[in-house]
Amino acid sequence: MSEDNNRDKSAEQVKKDYTSASSGGKDSQLPKLDFAMFIFSLNSSALVSLGVLDDPATGKTEKNISAAKQTIDILGMLEEKTRGNLTKQEDEMLKHILYDLRMIYVRERG
Repeated sequence: MSEDNNRDKSAEQVKKDYTSASSGGKDSQLPKLDFAMFIFSLNSSALVSLGVLDDPATGKTEKNISAAKQTIDILGMLEEKTRGNLTKQEDEMLKHILYDLRMIYVRERG
């Protein structure tokens, strides 16, 4: 299908096509993505950048404090933008993760 024809599709049709194309196959082996998994993923990324966890791609521990701060700031933005729309469990999880990451960041910045 040409690129021009793709642009004529509605957003809803593109979403349906995406869902259909991604069902089964390699993508179905990944864990279900929900808000908690997304937050845990960002948490892991920040912990790698803070040097707390090994980088899964290299197996090495390396610090990138700027990247850690950016990820922590993204989590903070998500906290602000989702306020009042999360379950109690999601809200508490996000608050605890942010607290822990901010404490580690402050310690690392010394």
